[in-house]
Amino acid sequence: MEPTAARGSLAGLLGIWGVTRAALLLCVLKVIVFPGPDVTSDVSVIYRGWYDVLVTGTFPQDDVTWQYPPAAALAILSPAVLPFLEYATAFFVLALVADAAALGLLLRGARGTGCSRRGAWLWVAGVPLLGPTVYARYDVMVTAVAVAALLAAGRHPRTAGALMAFGALLKVWPALLLLAVRRRAAWVSAAVTGVAVAGLFAVLMPGAFAFLGFQRDRGTEVESLGSLVFHVARHHGWDGEVLLNYGSVEFLGPYVSWVSTGALFLTGAALAWLVLWRLLATRFAPHTAADAAFAAVLLFTVTSRVISPQYMVWLVGTAAVCLCFRESRMGRPAVLVLVACPVTMLEFPVWFGHVVASDALGVTLLAVRNGLLVTASLLAARALWRAAVPGRRDVPSTPGPSWAERTRVPS
Repeated sequence: MEPTAARGSLAGLLGIWGVTRAALLLCVLKVIVFPGPDVTSDVSVIYRGWYDVLVTGTFPQDDVTWQYPPAAALAILSPAVLPFLEYATAFFVLALVADAAALGLLLRGARGTGCSRRGAWLWVAGVPLLGPTVYARYDVMVTAVAVAALLAAGRHPRTAGALMAFGALLKVWPALLLLAVRRRAAWVSAAVTGVAVAGLFAVLMPGAFAFLGFQRDRGTEVESLGSLVFHVARHHGWDGEVLLNYGSVEFLGPYVSWVSTGALFLTGAALAWLVLWRLLATRFAPHTAADAAFAAVLLFTVTSRVISPQYMVWLVGTAAVCLCFRESRMGRPAVLVLVACPVTMLEFPVWFGHVVASDALGVTLLAVRNGLLVTASLLAARALWRAAVPGRRDVPSTPGPSWAERTRVPS
């Protein structure tokens, strides 16, 4: 009965994946019209424009919206492998392939003692709850690489290190996955891969690192945690404005730089806490690397000056890897991330106009979504610390003399 039930569960999972992904694909192909602004314009206009520059052998050095490390060029150029399709259609198909690859990796990671398909179920459920934005950005491709790296960390440290470095050169954040890796082989592999790939791009394509300056100059995006200050302040006389700036909708005006600096300070504090955890941690289980990666990505997401909807794909992916392990401590934070997914879809793209207008609906959606992520971050950090860092509860107490011994009369 158990093998039959397992096959039925797998068939149900794959069936739900197929139906939900078909719906996503129909949305980005505009067979189904999804409410809100057109999320596919990033691919059909911005990505396609970058593609036309990248095929000439250089990076878009004069475009401030290019804010990605050099290996991102591979994602933008990837539709060339499907020359029989129009650029945007080919990109959406490849996003679907990356989604399927992540699911396959999670199902493989569910095999063996102490493993579970909960992670695969989280991925199957979480991705469609974010809406068509998932397939209209290249983050699902990066997340598939991160999932592969985390699942390889235990048995194949060199492969894991190489994948983490490559992921970091795709979109920076996978570098956080290295924080909990203990094996020196993984760090050496990451260093060699990072230097080799970055050096190759620097030599072959001018402008490989122009993105660093563009990232530095970003402000406070309207969906970030810090933006809530200005959403409220707009109703109390603050005379700033909301404009498209550096490729995202940001607040511009008095005190914005203060909030942006505060976000950078919080990110630095999060990094310091993670380093302290790594120095003090002494208990490492098979799931610790995944738990630490999920906590790190959560902390860096909530403290960022920008929380774009596609960032949620990173959280769903790393949470899914955690849930592949039955002993993972990240169950509750993972559930909170899953709950935050449909709220994110409502704030973008469905009711993004309300967010930009800072009206009651828009501010409420942001407060709920960001509140869920902050709570998930605190719970994940607490669970990670308690699981790996020895505390006073772990120190065996030496029993003192009993009452009879204390009151015994010397003979």
